[in-house]
Amino acid sequence: MAAVPVQYYLLLSAAVFCTGLFGILTRRNALMFLISVELMLNAANINLVAFSHYHGNLTGQTFSLFTLALAAAEVAVGIGIILVLYRNFNDVDVTQATTMRW
Repeated sequence: MAAVPVQYYLLLSAAVFCTGLFGILTRRNALMFLISVELMLNAANINLVAFSHYHGNLTGQTFSLFTLALAAAEVAVGIGIILVLYRNFNDVDVTQATTMRW
């Protein structure tokens, strides 16, 4: 059985990353921001695991676990910010929160 070439993983990762970047650049909803950042982090994880498998070591998979922990912390902080945004403005549109600036 033939193995999947690394280029396919890189193309998948590029597609997922571009989808996340498109979501960040075009959406105004704070929840969509969080989802888009998660997509971008998962694209990085795909790259890490693919190159780890290609080189035959576990370093990339270890870094991928750290990235997952970072993503969990990012979501926890992001949900807190979204709750404050909704509580103050009754909406999660990030363009309306100009009074939260200092």
